[in-house]
Formats: sequence, structure tokens, C-alpha cells
Amino acid sequence: MKKTLVSALTTALVVGAASTTFAAANPFSDVPADHWAYDAVSQLAADGVIEGYGDTTFRGNQNITRYEMAQMIAKAMAKSDVSAADKALIDKLAAEFSDELNNLGVRVSNLERNADMVKWNGQIRYRYWSQRYENQKKQNKDQLTFRFEPTAEVNDHWHVKARIDASSNPKEDESKDLTVKRVWAQGDYRNFQVKLGKLPLASTETAGMLFDDQFSGAQLTFGNKLKATLEAGRWNLANGANAQSAIKKAANDTDDAANYQGIMLNGTTGKLYGGAAYRHFSSAAFTKINDDATSDDANLWSVGAGYKFDHNWDLSGAYAKNTEAATDATAHNIQLNYKGAQKANKGSWGAYTAYRYMGQNVAFAPLYEMFLTDSGMNNVKGWEVGAEYIPFTNVLSKIQYFNGKKLDSDRDAEGLFGQVNFFF
Repeated sequence: MKKTLVSALTTALVVGAASTTFAAANPFSDVPADHWAYDAVSQLAADGVIEGYGDTTFRGNQNITRYEMAQMIAKAMAKSDVSAADKALIDKLAAEFSDELNNLGVRVSNLERNADMVKWNGQIRYRYWSQRYENQKKQNKDQLTFRFEPTAEVNDHWHVKARIDASSNPKEDESKDLTVKRVWAQGDYRNFQVKLGKLPLASTETAGMLFDDQFSGAQLTFGNKLKATLEAGRWNLANGANAQSAIKKAANDTDDAANYQGIMLNGTTGKLYGGAAYRHFSSAAFTKINDDATSDDANLWSVGAGYKFDHNWDLSGAYAKNTEAATDATAHNIQLNYKGAQKANKGSWGAYTAYRYMGQNVAFAPLYEMFLTDSGMNNVKGWEVGAEYIPFTNVLSKIQYFNGKKLDSDRDAEGLFGQVNFFF
């Protein structure tokens, strides 16, 4: 990678030499005062980032070596009074010239991890649902969501993470304020991870059939190919409101949140993966749906497995049961995936077909878009097909169709879902 020094200087300006007011005198005889780069060169020399060639010349039209460029980067890295944006550019340059910097004694092995102490990711998402039940009027709903997902580094092992959402109803031009949905501290060690705060519920063994939600508490995960996860805390009952009308009604009169404990085992071997879990909830709200009206427990047992045939085809299935619920106490799912859309890969796509049986008293807050708590569709069984496509880099589009029956009435149920995500 060769550039003239004048060209490289444009990159080196990340140290803050863009200002047009300088006190430093011109140190180089071959850079006249009327040169377009005079101010920048003078400031860089005053800051000690560039030194020239020791004979009072700068040689701005001469090609530089990677070693010379690395020397400039090393000096820029040593500066502490640079903006966050400038530091990010310096770190990118250092990653490119890491070998040369290592030879200079400047260690950059942890550079990419420490490039930005705080990282901001997010998305703008539009979703649309259209649902129809036999002998009932069709229901249409759409939603616009703005989401921030910041991550901040604490030290080599600990980070803090959050998810901040704001939603809008485009039809009524109604918006909600930004809400901190999740915020937790995460410690990552060899074969061990701990999370503390308001964090996502683990749901890998059922591929999202039971939960796409969060709880307040702690989570411990340990292991390598076979991983065990322990969770304990409090779960807000309102988060499962659309999936469990009985619990919602009971929660209005009793608890706002349930005590929660869970244990999950997940593992992989070759192309096969799977897991099992037990989750226990305790709240007076559950007495309304239980076989024993005096019991305030919900005991969820689940198992799931999958097989990756190759890099294109994947088949998975799961089963879950709430042993305390009187009705609608089981859920199961089988799904065949082909390929998959990757947001960074324009033109990539994926498709799937699935059979879903979603008992509302065990599938508390499913991950599947057709049955999210926002959608209003719950307690159904039937077939679903879907596809996703990346029309532009970091833009995801989805469409899904469901056709089946209501579990409690055997009425026909039909749903259409569409989504567009803009990631940043």
C-alpha cells in the first residue's frame, strides 16, 4: 500500500490538524506558506506526528513506505487529546498497519476490541400484521419502531449493554417515548458468562417458541460444546398479555410480576444440536389457568433439537408443556429453513416452511413475528411459510403467511405479516 505523503497526510489529519489557526512556525523549507497543506503540516510537525527527513525537507511528492506510515500512526496513537471520531480513524489505520507497528514495539493485538469504548448499533423497523378469524372482521395493524442498542466496555472481561425502544402507530400518528427495555452488565470469561440486570430470557432449546422477552435478575452460563444456563429473577406478567388473556386479567387484580427460576442445557455435536429446559414461575395470576385453582405456579418443561444438513438446509423442532395449566398447555413446532438473509450481504435471501402449535398457556411470549405480543394472534395451530431478502446492504425485508385453526374454537385463522428493517 503506497501513497504520496501528501495523500497520506489527508488521513493523518485525524489528529486534529484541520483547524486553520496555528502558532507553530513552518519547519520545512519545501512547504511554502501558500501551499494548501501548509497549516496542516505545520501543526502535525508541532505535535510531533511528522518529522520530515532531517534536512529541513518534507518531500511531499515522494512515495512513503508502510514503515514510515506506521511511524506516523504510532505517534498519533500516543496523543490523548483527540476526539472519539478521530480516535476511531486512528484505530482503523493501526489495524491496517498492525505488523509494522508491532515491529516498532507498539502492541495492537487488542486494538479492534478497544477501538471504541462505546458502540452504538440500532435499527428502524416497520411491521404490518393482517389477521382474519372465521366469522370475525379482519384485523390490520402496523407499527414503526426505533431502536438503540449501545454497548460500553468496562474492562477486559466486562461490558454493559442496553436496548432502548420507541414505537409509533402510523395509522393514528401516535408515538411512545424512548423506553429502556433492557440494561445489563455482562462478564465474559473462558467457558463462563454472567449477566446481571434486566436482560433477555434464554430460549435457544425451543428456537424462540416460548419467549422473546426480558426479565430482571441474573443469568449464569458455563460450558463449551455443552452449555448450562441458570436464570433467576422477576418477569413482568404484562409482557405476555396478548399471548395469555387469562393471566392478563388476573394480573390486573393481583401481581404485576412473577418470581422466576430456570435451567437450560444446550449442546452441539457435528451437525446436530439440541437442548432441554425447565422454567418455574410463581404468581397468584396463574391460579386462573391451572388445573389446581389453589396453585400459583407455572412449570414449563421443553425440549428442542435440530440438524444442519449443509450450509443451506436446516431442520429443527421443539416441544413444550406447562404441567400446571388446565387448557392450552402444550406447544410444538417444526421448521425447515433454506439459506438465510445476511444484512451485510446485498442480494442474500432465505425461505422457510413450518408447522406451529401455539398453546397460549405455555407459549408466553413467542419469538415468531406472526405471534409476537404486538400482533394479537395467539392460541392457534397451522402452517406457516416465509421469506426474507436483502435488497440493499443493511436493509432486511420479510414476508410471512399463516393458515390454520384457533385451538379453543376450531375456527379458521389466517395471518399475513410483513417487515422492513434498516440497520445502522
